[in-house]
Amino acid sequence: MPAQTFTISQLAKEFDLTTRAIRFYEDMGLLSPERAGLQRVYSARDRARLTLTLRAKRLGLTLVEAKDILDMYDSPRDTVPQLEKFLGVLGSHRAQLEAQLAELQANLAEVREHEKKGRATLVKAQKAVKATKDAPAGECTPDTTTH
Repeated sequence: MPAQTFTISQLAKEFDLTTRAIRFYEDMGLLSPERAGLQRVYSARDRARLTLTLRAKRLGLTLVEAKDILDMYDSPRDTVPQLEKFLGVLGSHRAQLEAQLAELQANLAEVREHEKKGRATLVKAQKAVKATKDAPAGECTPDTTTH
């Protein structure tokens, strides 16, 4: 039984990618399709590597980091270096995300404070407008300096 193969169009449709993106992954060495004339023929291994590449991107890894990890699986099956590399990459990425999260939380707190001050200023302004509208003609209001 022949191994399952895929065309670039099939992979693009399945993964909601452009064929250009898939060719870029090929140029990066993430995929290694066979050739049938001018047509690229992707193997089940290429499809699995594409799946893992997209998963690595969702985790925030660079394509180079993804390639390094994927390429380790093509080497002899000693999983200790693979896992050490994978955990090292994930650990540094987690630290980067945590730093970004702390910065975002600080920015969010600042935005909330400005919103709070803005709402208080708006309430004062609305009260002043209401007081001006409710005052009888010719009468001074607390916010006016002339009659």
